[in-house]
Amino acid sequence: MAIPNEKLVWMYETMVKIRYYEETMEEVYMEGKTPAFNIGAGTVPGEMHLANGQEPAAVGICAHLTKEDTITSPHRPHHHAIAKEVDLNRMTAEMFGKETGLSKGKGGHMHLFDPDVKFSCSGIVAAGIPQAVGAALAAKKRGTDAVAVTFIGEGAANAGAFHESLNLAAVWNLPMIVVVEDNKYGISVEKSVATAVESNHLRASAYDIVGERVDDNDPIAMYEVSERAVERARKGEGPTIIEIETYRFLGHFQGDPELYRDEQEVPTLREKDPIVRLRNHLLMEDIAKEAELVEREETVKKLVDEAYQFARDSKLPEPAAALEDLFI
Repeated sequence: MAIPNEKLVWMYETMVKIRYYEETMEEVYMEGKTPAFNIGAGTVPGEMHLANGQEPAAVGICAHLTKEDTITSPHRPHHHAIAKEVDLNRMTAEMFGKETGLSKGKGGHMHLFDPDVKFSCSGIVAAGIPQAVGAALAAKKRGTDAVAVTFIGEGAANAGAFHESLNLAAVWNLPMIVVVEDNKYGISVEKSVATAVESNHLRASAYDIVGERVDDNDPIAMYEVSERAVERARKGEGPTIIEIETYRFLGHFQGDPELYRDEQEVPTLREKDPIVRLRNHLLMEDIAKEAELVEREETVKKLVDEAYQFARDSKLPEPAAALEDLFI
């Protein structure tokens, strides 16, 4: 089945939005952290994990989701959040630690939470998988056709939570999809020396569920594989594991010296930039005109700029706010 043109254009537009957001954060994050890098200093204190290059994993499946579907995300969450249409102003303010943030500035970039679109993330590796099982179970008990999608890195597929959750999801035949983003590295450790299987989609057979693989960071292939997975989940046909080979253009975190990577690795990956590839496809197949794409690019970049300005203009919380929203 051919992908609707409007979906392809949305995917491209959203990938551009994600990339521009992350590239802007690259610059903003370093404010106040030079000449000597201090992770606690600057406009955006704390760690920062950016997703430049990993956009296809997010847009390929989010193109099939609604506000009623749940997403749980890991410590590298911005591309998933943007593709799920988390409020961009409040998301950015949260990273700036401002009172207008999603959690009043108390969560930061690894703990974004937007119940309006059923999105959450966690800095704890593999922590979002059991939560997705819970969301999928709730959807099934309520008799809805909602699905739960959990994004993890390939390293998290070696965690106990992955196996326990998949077993339970399979036993209960839940509408859950695990998207494994294989960017080759668990921090600085290569997948090939830490994982016994070549691809984590092969592990699906252990739970008698469907597993599929997307090669070469291909957004169109990710759309097609995700379409099948979401359709199965909505029909009550159980969980799916999707592993996508994706590319991390930056380090594990901002400030990562990346001594574990060959110096030619990233330039080679950038030559296969998925945004450029999708743009060329849209033009070559006459799905969109150059002028239309330029207009869309300018529109989403304006939204990103406005979000960063909103965050800058917002107020920091009063000190007393630290005692609010607590469980006692």
